[in-house]
Order: sequence, then structure tokens, then C-alpha cells
Amino acid sequence: MAHGVVQVTNPNSSRWRRRTGEYESLAAAVEAAADGDILSVSSGTYRENLVLDREVTLRCADGAGTVRIAPASGVALTVRAAATVQDLVVEGQDISAAALLVEACAPELTGLRINTRSAVGLEVRDGARPTVRQCTVDNPGGLGISVLDSAGGLFEECEVVAAGQSGIAVRGGAAPRLERCRVHNTSGSGLSVTGEGSALEAVGCEVYEIRGSGVQVSARASAHFTDCQVHRTTGDGISLDTDGVLAMADCDIHDIPENAVDLRARSVLTLTRCQVRRFGRNGLSVWDPGTRVDANQCEIHDSTGDYPAVWVSDGAVAILDSCRVHDVPDALFVLDRGSRADVVDTDFSQIRNTAVSVSDGANVQLDDCRIREAATGAWFRDHGSGGTLAQVTIDDTATGVIVTKGADPALDRCTVTNAAESGIYVSAEGRGTFTAVRVTGSRGYGFHIIDGCRSTLTRCRTERCARGGYEFAEPGPVSEDCTSDRAATEADPVPVPSGAAAVQQAAATQSYGLLGGVPEQRPVAEAAPPEQVARDSDDVLGDLDALVGLDSVKREVRTLIDLIAVGRRRQEAGLKAPSLRRHLVFTGSPGTGKTTVARLYGEILASLGVLQRGHLVEVARVDLVGEHIGSTAIRTQEAFDRARGGVLFIDEAYALAPEDSGRDFGREAIDTLVKLMEDHRDAVVVIVAGYTAEMERFLASNPGVASRFSRTITFGDYTAEELLRIVESQVLEQEYQLADDAGEALLKYFTAIPKGPGFGNGRAARQTFEAMVERHAGRLAQVEEPTHEELQLLYPEDLPELP
Repeated sequence: MAHGVVQVTNPNSSRWRRRTGEYESLAAAVEAAADGDILSVSSGTYRENLVLDREVTLRCADGAGTVRIAPASGVALTVRAAATVQDLVVEGQDISAAALLVEACAPELTGLRINTRSAVGLEVRDGARPTVRQCTVDNPGGLGISVLDSAGGLFEECEVVAAGQSGIAVRGGAAPRLERCRVHNTSGSGLSVTGEGSALEAVGCEVYEIRGSGVQVSARASAHFTDCQVHRTTGDGISLDTDGVLAMADCDIHDIPENAVDLRARSVLTLTRCQVRRFGRNGLSVWDPGTRVDANQCEIHDSTGDYPAVWVSDGAVAILDSCRVHDVPDALFVLDRGSRADVVDTDFSQIRNTAVSVSDGANVQLDDCRIREAATGAWFRDHGSGGTLAQVTIDDTATGVIVTKGADPALDRCTVTNAAESGIYVSAEGRGTFTAVRVTGSRGYGFHIIDGCRSTLTRCRTERCARGGYEFAEPGPVSEDCTSDRAATEADPVPVPSGAAAVQQAAATQSYGLLGGVPEQRPVAEAAPPEQVARDSDDVLGDLDALVGLDSVKREVRTLIDLIAVGRRRQEAGLKAPSLRRHLVFTGSPGTGKTTVARLYGEILASLGVLQRGHLVEVARVDLVGEHIGSTAIRTQEAFDRARGGVLFIDEAYALAPEDSGRDFGREAIDTLVKLMEDHRDAVVVIVAGYTAEMERFLASNPGVASRFSRTITFGDYTAEELLRIVESQVLEQEYQLADDAGEALLKYFTAIPKGPGFGNGRAARQTFEAMVERHAGRLAQVEEPTHEELQLLYPEDLPELP
């Protein structure tokens, strides 16, 4: 039913022959109109399904938005001719049909408001080429705009304000162009382009507030974006899949909680002068063989998550040319055989962890790049991983380059400056070819190559490296024409921390045998520590026996000592001695004497000649685990070196293997420790300690951990009587006395005290004694002249309150 009339005018007729007429329905007016006529529609709501099949102009007589076409079902407005439609409101309620359908024609649609709950707000198909300007689509029930079946058209300054699915969907070989359009508040992709031959060109557009991916290109479709923004999505910002191709120039992708850009399955992305910023996962995530991203003059920065800015895996390829990557956890991570990254003239800075990581057989090529202010410049992690760094400068990192576990990169004419630790660090069967590499100003070693790694150094040079230019372990690298800025006979060497291995550095003009310009490894001259005279084993065992309680611990230690002592006697007699691992696991609650027994165990082994010194080096997680990749292995090595000839006691060792280990560096400490225990099994005894259940997890954290320890000794909690004996020993040592009833009061106190997981055992006994002494002092401070007896006696009232 019409709410108003439609006036039909033919403006092309002469004035005296102009045809006019008024009709009570839109359909009647269209039926009466001829091509070129203007249909001026009075304000109102028209409940009819209008088909516009003539080249007419349809407009509102009373101003924009005063005419509503709102049928109960079906397509509200179908356009099949090169008509002009202006300023109407189109409403549809059919979830199986479009609200406005354009078929096989080239109309002009201007200022339309499509408010609907239909399958599609605006559908363009069958080769149609409309020009759509300043139109809005609000369709929370389905697609915003759908362009399909080889259709196209130009959409200028249009807006999809809401969509229950994709905002704009292009498929079936369609190829529209968007200019200055906005798509937001969709429940699917903001823009979706799919199917072979489908293409989308977008200029100056904005996609935001998307519950899904911002842009999706897949199944051999292609798209080209210029000066566009994609931001505030719940999924990936840009998603490419299955041979999708996308080129973006001068675009900004930001505030994405997932991957800013995700490419898979042979898709190809070209980025030129684009910004990728504030992303929760990867800035660029590139997967699968044949997948490729090519970024030129782009900036990737300000990650809000804990993932690499550029991730390349499963055989994919990434090319970065003249880019900047900064303020991210890791900059470039390439992994899996066949994966490759080619990086030219690119800056990496403000990297919290590693700038370039290469793993699982991947390969990188860096030319004329700059890395600065990173924890690690480049880390080649494992067998088959490699590539080339040519004319790369690495400045202000903790470690410049790390090569581990069989990785084999080549560095050519690279410079590492101001490393907080080593400039180049190679361990665990890492290799590497270093040609004309210069390390300057390292606060550790210039080249630190351990575990007998067979690297090759040619024409390398170190300058002003605090701990030494070159530190090698046998059989060591192959070196030729390598030099340092200081002679090996320098009279005033840089001090080296106690227990750390160091080398003097070579002069450029001096030769040192097979190592060429690299000096022999000699420790820096330093004052030798005073020799610690080992006590007799019986004296040390006497101290062990004097400890309160710990009967089962004493039996275990004595059994182990007996085995070691008899084994040495068998050796002296020419008999085969049993092979014993002397490393131990101590489990139990805090304050049960684990550290004390470990110290005595070291002294006993020294008295038997098993250990050189028998001293105890006590460490915890904070002493072994660094804040960035590479530093953990170095810290663990240094702690192990300090303990040479004695006992390395790791308290709360389970903290190295937290249940949610994720990216935790504690496992690196465990891996390093296991290898050191195997390589230097006679130099150091390692004792790990902690709560019983947690230590079981620690032993299972690495296949080699449990096999390195000979036995587990459990330290039980002290009984109330044993805690009383500890206090009594403290009383005697500090020249106090317990009043007659104080002992009984202490026994009741220790029986009643809560003994939860955090109970301190012996520590609690000592703290109780200290609290009694404080209360005693507070009491006697009020007495002008206390007697000798009063200065000694502790009474039940001196006991602290129960916690």
C-alpha cells in the first residue's frame, strides 16, 4: 500500500509537450515511465517489491531519507537497468534474499540507506557495474555488500555500519573498486575476497571494529590496497590463504590482538611503505611452502604480546628490504627446513629478546643490516640452521651472535660492538664460519667458543674486550690471521672474576703457532687463593654425627662415603673400582639441614682426595638464568667454573623447570648443566635440592637429568624433641640457660606450632631462640642491676606467640 504518490516527469520533452502524471504505487509509476524520466516519490513507506528495469531517476520529493521501500519479504529493490536511485531508505526482512539487488546493469546509486535484516544488504551480480556513492548498509543479519558473478563497479564513500557476516564479500570472479569506504562492526571478515579471478581494489578505506579478520583473501583471489587502515579486529588483521595474492601500499595495520598479517598455503603478500604496529601475536606470520611476503620500506613495531614480529616457518619465504623493526620481543624468527628470510638494508632495534633467530634447518641472508639494543643480535639454534650475515652491524646487545647445537652460519665483514657479554658465542657442537668479523668493546669475551666447537675464523679481530679477545676449548676452532689489540704478555691485564677462565689477547703482528693471530689460552695472572687444608674425614664425619636428627640422612651419606673410600682402595690395589656418580638430589622441607650436609659432603670428598678443594658454591635460579637468550648458558657455565674442585649446590632447583615453562630460560640452564656434568664429571659434584614433589618434576624435565644423579636423599621434618635440642644447642653456644620449666614449655610450643609447607624446621628453631633472646633483653632492660643468673636465664614467658 502506497503512503503518498509518485510523480513521473519527462524533463527531455519540450515545455508544451512535457508528460507528467501521478501514481499511487512505485510499480505503476515505473510501468508508466520511459527511459530518461524522473520519478519523484512523496514521503512515506512503500510496502512493495520494486523492480527498476528502465533507465529512470528515482528520488525523494521531500528530501533525503523521507521514502522507505520496505516489503514484508523478498527483495525490496531490484535494479536491472542503468537507472539513477537517490537518497532512498531500503529495508528488507527476508533472511534468504538481498535487500537491494543489482543485476547485469550499470546504475548510479547515491545516498541510499540500507537498513535491513536480510541475507545481504546490497548484492551486485551477473556482470553488473554500478557506481555507488555515499551509501550506508546496516545489516546485522547477514552480509553487508556482496559482489559476485563477474560483477564489479565503483563504491565511493560508502559505509557498512554493521553486518552479521562479512562487511564486503567479493567472489565468483567479481572485481569492484572501493574508494574512501568504511567497514566496521561486522561479525565476519571486514573485507572478504575469494575464488579464482576475484579481485578487489581499495583506496583510502578503513576497516575496524571487526569480530573476525579485518581482510581475508583466499582461493586464488587477489586484492590491491592503497592508503588503507585495518585496526581493532578480534582476529588477524590481514589473512591470506590458498594462493591468495595481496599488494598493500602506504597502509596502516594496527591494534590487532592476533597476527597483524597471516599468510598460508602459497599466498603472496607485497607490502610497500606500510606500518604494522601494536599487534598481540606476530606482525607478519608466514607459513607453508610457496608462501611469500615481500616488505619494502615498511615499519613493524610496538608489539603488545610476547611473540616474534616476523615469523617464517614450514618452508615459507620472507623478504625485508629497507624496513625498520623495533620495540618487539623478537624481531625475526625463521624455522623449519626450506624456510628462508632475505633481509637487506633493514634496522632492528629495541628488541627485548633476539633480533634474528634461525632454527630447525631454516636459512637467513642478511645484507647491510643494523641490529642494536637487543638481548641477542642473532641466534642460530640447531643442526641445519644457517645462512649468511654480510656487512651486518650489531651494537649494544647482551650477546652479539649465538651458534649452538650444530648450526652453521657464515658471517662476513660483520661488526659486533658493546656486547654486555660475549660478542660471538658458540657452544654445543655449533660451528660457523667467521670472516673479517670485528668484535669491539665487549664486556665479556670477543669470541667465546666452548665445547670444542669446530668453527672457522679468518682475519677476525677483537678490540677492548674486557675478559679477553678469544676463549676456546679444545679441540677448538680453526683460526687464521686473527688478531687482537693487546699482546699476550701484557703486564696489566683486565681483571677476570674469580673462577672464570680467561685468555690474554694477541697483538696484530705476533704469531701464535697453529692459531695464527689468536693467542694460546692462558689464565690471567692473579693472586692464587689460599690453599684450604682438607680436614681429616673422621673430623668431618664427627661434625655430621653432631647434627641434630637426620639419622636416615647420616646413614645414606655414610654408605656413599664408604663406597667411595673402598673404591679408591680397590684402585690402589689394582682392582676395578665400582663406577659411582657422586651427584646427589636432596629433597625435603626448608631448614632441614640440606645446605649444611652438602658442605660437609664436599669436605669429606676432599679429605678422601676425590675433590681438589671441597668448597661449596651455593646458587639458585636467579644466579643461573639470564634475562635473555644466550646469557643463561654463560651464567650456568660461570657458576660451574666457580665450583670446580668442590660442590655446586643448587637450592630450589625445581624453579629451573616451572610447570608452565613456555619461553622460560630455565630449561636452557638445565641443558647446559647436564652437558657440563657429563664433560667434567670428576671436577665438580652437583647437588640439587628442593621440595620432594617439585624435585620429581625437575628430574623429569630433561632426559639426561635423572641419569646424572646417583641417589636421592630425603630430609624429613624435625620432631618437636629435635627442635628442642636445636634450641638447647643455641642456648649453650650463646651462653644462655633455660629455666627449669622453659624446656617443657618449648616442647609444647614446638608441638603446637603449625607445620605447613612453609614451616622452617631448624630455621624455625633458631628464630624461636632469637625471639626469646629479644624478649629477655626487653625484660632485663627495665632492671637496673640484673644478676649474673638473670642475664643468662630464659623463661617460658620469653617464648613468642604462636604464629
